[in-house]
Parts: sequence; structure tokens; C-alpha cells
Amino acid sequence: MDFMSGIREALSNLFASKLRSLLALLGVVVGTASVVAMVSCGELATNQALKQFESLGMDLLSVSFYAGDSESRTSQTLRLSFDVLQEIKNLSPAILGVSPYGTAYSSLSFEGKALKGNIIGASEVLQRVINIKLQRGRFISDLDNYAHYCVLGSLLAEQLNQFVESDLIGLQISLGNHIFTVMGVAQAWPESAFFNEDVNQSVIIPHKTLEFLEKESSINNLVMILKKGTEVDSIEAAVSYFLESKVKNLNVFFRSAKQLVRSMQAQSRIFTLMLGLIGSISLLVGGIGIMNIMLVSVTERRKEIGIRMACGASRRDIQSLFLIESVMLSLLGGVVGVFLGMVTSYVIAKLTHWDFVILMTPSGVGFIVSVMVGVFFGFYPAYKASRLDPIQTLRSE
Repeated sequence: MDFMSGIREALSNLFASKLRSLLALLGVVVGTASVVAMVSCGELATNQALKQFESLGMDLLSVSFYAGDSESRTSQTLRLSFDVLQEIKNLSPAILGVSPYGTAYSSLSFEGKALKGNIIGASEVLQRVINIKLQRGRFISDLDNYAHYCVLGSLLAEQLNQFVESDLIGLQISLGNHIFTVMGVAQAWPESAFFNEDVNQSVIIPHKTLEFLEKESSINNLVMILKKGTEVDSIEAAVSYFLESKVKNLNVFFRSAKQLVRSMQAQSRIFTLMLGLIGSISLLVGGIGIMNIMLVSVTERRKEIGIRMACGASRRDIQSLFLIESVMLSLLGGVVGVFLGMVTSYVIAKLTHWDFVILMTPSGVGFIVSVMVGVFFGFYPAYKASRLDPIQTLRSE
């Protein structure tokens, strides 16, 4: 029996028992669709997270440093000033920009009404490094020096809009006991793992004014932007050495985009594997359904098997006949399951506002596994059919 005639015969037998074949087919369809949908959604979620990193820049390096003892803490206040930290830019040509920043904990209010927000002291470089876009007005400038100017985050601006309906530019708010004039309003800013504060909920003021506003405030964080392809480890070593040369017993912590992306990709692989294994349980159930259907088919067709053997069919021909039938069943279920899995992942992506792309790997893996399930669970019924005694099969009725 040649291969094409085996396929025709297998399809003919499947169509002869439509309902039974359909029920077995549903198990494979659901299993394959589960694998494709789960793995695809895991990949789409990872791509969406990586896209948010790329919007902030993949070559950012965040540095946080804290004194290890009281003696170092006093030295840090005196020596690790904003101007000293700016010298880090000269450590390597790969460092394109450095933005030290500090925070204050003074109260915020407008005409006696309390506002909920943070105070960030930085320079104009911060806007370029962490990609702050303005809705209107201008950002703080290094020329502002000790001027009482500020830029509002988007959420803080919404709080003020509850009290005033006019343009916020030129409005005066209270930071502690000092009055600041609003010079700009920022657009909604996506949160970043490289910046310790939420810009949307913050007031950004010149760093020199921060020192004037709160004497105990310290600048112990900075964000730097690097050239693409820069070896981050060498930059971290240079920055650590520089900070240690200024203050002894200083605890320095780094966060880089590339490190976070590598960690995220490793977690994504584990997460995707877990989703694939969960979806494979449904595919396993579908495979058991195929085996059950094929065993019933072998029992019902015992006389046919005996006649085929009596007419010269070899045991290999009988085994191939039933194996092709199970593979055709799983093959059809795999095609339909891949399609339904892609449709499901598309619907989930639209509901969650993710960017949808057709991922070939989950679809290919789901299809190949479904065919392997047909081969694995169809082999035993096919083998059992080939080992039947033709004399006993002809006597079965």
C-alpha cells in the first residue's frame, strides 16, 4: 500500500464515523489552541514590556549610593555635591549625559489646599536622559540657579486643575515655606525602573534651589545615558572607583536597561515554558481521546483487518493504515487549533491594548506537537491491529 492510497483510505474511514472523529478532533483542537494562545500571549506580554524599556532608552544606567556609617554620611554631604557628581561624565567618552538628582520632603499646597506630590531637584539634563516631554511651557534650566521655578508632573497638574480652570503656567504654589512659579507642565510619563521617583506625581525644581529649600536634602542618585553598545560593566567599575575615591565605605547600587532586559527575558522563558506545559495538558487529554477512538476502531474493524491480511496485506501495511489515520486526525486538529490559538491571542492583545504580531514559533511548536501526539497515541492501536491473528479475526463474527 502506497502512502497516498493510505491517506485516502484514512480520510474515508474518518468520514465514515463523523461524530466519533469530531469528538476526538475537538480534544486536539482545544489542546493545540491552548498551547498556541498561552505561549503567544506570554511572548506578546514580554514584547510589550520590552517596548516600554525601549521608549525610555535601552542605554540608561541608574546609580544609587548611600553612606555606610555616620562619618561617611557627613563626608557625603560635604563632598558629593551636584558639581562633583557631574564630573562622572568625564570618566568615559561613552557617557553622553549625567543627571544627578535629589528629593525633598517639604509639603506642597496651593492657596492653603494640600497637594500630594514629591519634590525633585535636578538639572535640565534630566529631561533628555529620562525623556520627559512637555505639554506646555518650558523645562527648568541651569541658568535658573536659585530661582523659584518649577515644572509640574501630569498627575500633579490634574490636582491643580481641580482648583483652577485657567492655564497653570505662571501659577504659584507653595513648597514648604517658599513660593514657586510654574514654568512648565509635563506630559504623562511612563514609569521607569531607572528613576526612583514618579515624575507624574512630582514637582521638578533646580538642584541649587533644592539645597536652599531643604538643607538636609542630599543628592544620592543619578541617571546617565550611554552610547549604544557600551560595555556597562566597565562604566560601573569606573563610577564605583570615582565614588569610592570621594567617600569611603559607600554602598553603590547599579541598574542598567540591559541587565533588566536579560533578567526579564530569562523570566519570560520560564513563564512561557510554564504556560506551554499547562496548555500541553489539554493536548495530552486530546491524545488520549485519539488513542481511545483508534482502539475502538481496531475492535470494530477486526474482520476487515483479517480480510486484508488474507488478501496479502503485510503487518506493516495494517500498522501504517491505522497510524496514518491517527496522524491525519491530529494533523487536522493541529491546523484548526493553531488558527483558533492565533485568533484567541489576537483578541486578548486587543483587549489589553498590546501590539499584536504573528509569532511563528508558538504556532509551529503547537502544530508539530499536535502531530507528534497523533503519532505517539496512535502507535499502540496501530501496533495492536498489526499483531492480530488473521484467522481469529475472520472468526470474530
